[in-house]
Amino acid sequence: MTSSDVDPAGLGRRERKRRQVRDQLYAAAIHLFAAQGYEATTMDHIAERADVARATVFNHFTQKTGFLEEWGARRRAKVLGILRQEHAEELTVGERLRRYVGELAVLNIESRAETAVLMEASARFGQLLRDPMPEKELAAIIEEGIRRGEVRATVDPGEAGSLIAAGYFAGVMRWTGEEPEPFELRQRLERMLDIVLEGILR
Repeated sequence: MTSSDVDPAGLGRRERKRRQVRDQLYAAAIHLFAAQGYEATTMDHIAERADVARATVFNHFTQKTGFLEEWGARRRAKVLGILRQEHAEELTVGERLRRYVGELAVLNIESRAETAVLMEASARFGQLLRDPMPEKELAAIIEEGIRRGEVRATVDPGEAGSLIAAGYFAGVMRWTGEEPEPFELRQRLERMLDIVLEGILR
């Protein structure tokens, strides 16, 4: 769970302060990664940028890769929050998956330079391709589709979720790997998803 997942009003003063410091550290790290590169940024740099002691950084993020994991988690949490506000659970499974992938595409497009640095760093140093959460979130949507009779009962939700997640990451990595951008990201991801949906929907 990230600090953005919890309503601050329901927290005590001490926990609010802790989350505020964590948010401060996170913002400092992401700024530095985007400005000077992931490898060139040290925990000391992050502490200096956030104006805290070096030990404070390690109290919240024991390793630099923790910022990469938090970056991915916050993005997914933001997308899930948007879907909840829109009552996306009322959509068909196909439309719900399109909204999920589409909102992630929008986040990437709005911050392409940041995405290029953080996605590459996540692939090289983090858990990008081993993080089970994107697959689990997608699998949960597909499981709901099976219960509703929209998805074929023989479909393995985990495998389908893994396939969509892999297609998403591959598309974003290729999109950020060239200048100028080689294709329109949202359209590419929609075409990828259409191929998967053709195979799993009734």
